[in-house]
Amino acid sequence: MPTILIIDGLRVVIYPNDHRPAHVHIIGKGKEAVFNLNCPHGTPELRENYGFSLKELTKIAEALMANLSELCAKWSEIHGNH
Repeated sequence: MPTILIIDGLRVVIYPNDHRPAHVHIIGKGKEAVFNLNCPHGTPELRENYGFSLKELTKIAEALMANLSELCAKWSEIHGNH
């Protein structure tokens, strides 16, 4: 599972054998969330949350949006089109 980005010690992961739509898993501190990226223009959208607070999720979503081009490019590299 390639780590694509680190956000405040949290791993942003795209699984090679995963499914569409383009999305990332945020993993760390005993928590996990999944955000659909809505490539190529965003806005990342929370799909699943296991333990993160609203404040943490807001910060994660902002970081994902700031890195959206890189994340969408990496998804396409691993899986083909969004």
